[in-house]
Amino acid sequence: MPATPVPRRALAVLAVLPLLALATACGYGSQAVADTEGAVAGAAKVDGLDSVRIGYFGNLTHATALVGRHQGLFQEELGGTEAKYATFNAGPSEIEALNSGSVDIGWIGPSPAVNGYVKAGGKNLRIVSGSASGGVKLVVDPEKIGSLKDLKGRKIATPQLGNTQDVAFLNWIREQGWTVDAQSGKGDVSVVRSDNKVTPDLYRSGSVDGAWVPEPTASKLVAEGAEVLLDEADLWPDGKFVITNVIVSQSFLDAHPEAVEAVLRASVRANRWIGAHPEEAKAAANAQLARDTGKELPAEVVDPAWESVTFLDDPLAATLDAQADHAVRAGLLEQPDLAGIYDLAPLNKVLRQAGRDEVDDAGLGVQQSR
Repeated sequence: MPATPVPRRALAVLAVLPLLALATACGYGSQAVADTEGAVAGAAKVDGLDSVRIGYFGNLTHATALVGRHQGLFQEELGGTEAKYATFNAGPSEIEALNSGSVDIGWIGPSPAVNGYVKAGGKNLRIVSGSASGGVKLVVDPEKIGSLKDLKGRKIATPQLGNTQDVAFLNWIREQGWTVDAQSGKGDVSVVRSDNKVTPDLYRSGSVDGAWVPEPTASKLVAEGAEVLLDEADLWPDGKFVITNVIVSQSFLDAHPEAVEAVLRASVRANRWIGAHPEEAKAAANAQLARDTGKELPAEVVDPAWESVTFLDDPLAATLDAQADHAVRAGLLEQPDLAGIYDLAPLNKVLRQAGRDEVDDAGLGVQQSR
């Protein structure tokens, strides 16, 4: 059944909502690694800042940031203000970094963005841009599972309890008329919560029969002999749903709007370059991954993973709202108040200047919270 965007809501969050912060769409662990590359000599500082601290994950769904950094776009737009970087392995650590001021702006998945916003009563962050759509698949052992109906009674991995893919899978199970206890994962399908870096080992050993996971984990499993049974994009109108957003500290946005615009200009340029030069962009993203993680992805993984992700500036706000609704239907939270989670004014300014169409906040913009 296709997911249907739902209207803006305003209710309290259940205590279980912090579970949504356990992982982003594709996080591994929680350690962050900082790095910097130096300001442009002789260039003016943006907003008088010495530096802007940018966070992202070492994953292909964050390729806008990977490419923007590898191609020097962030530093070019920031000029005499130094672009500093921190790479993260999990959403909660990036939210903590944003809250503490050690990161100003960053790329992150929808669930931790929602959780970070709601837990702080709408006071710590704004989503200021989209970055990527798609890149999530249900992959299975073809010797055990030949069709979607064969999932009943099988063990399927998701990254973590309450993360974006876990919520999507629980919602899909509910739509099939099957029952699973959201907390334990027990029911008509056994939902096994497993860190993405461990899931290929579990699949190899036969401990799970498949997984509902993001890229590049899905393609890693396919390289182990799994087959794609379902692409989550097929469940969404127009095949699009948010997998990565750009968030910013509200205090930083209020104090340094020009710096935020500079980072967003680089992001828009990166996405345009990715669209115009997909093979070069893939190579650039993989090269930056190698720099950040110490290892490039092999062609058998990076090629199919890259094909399944769409990079775009539109945050696809209605799909974020729908994802929150899926968590409500799965029994993980009450309907959250997402009013004001978006502030797309800086992005739309950048898009207008670039001769591009503006994007919409689906009624969840900052004006609605005032």
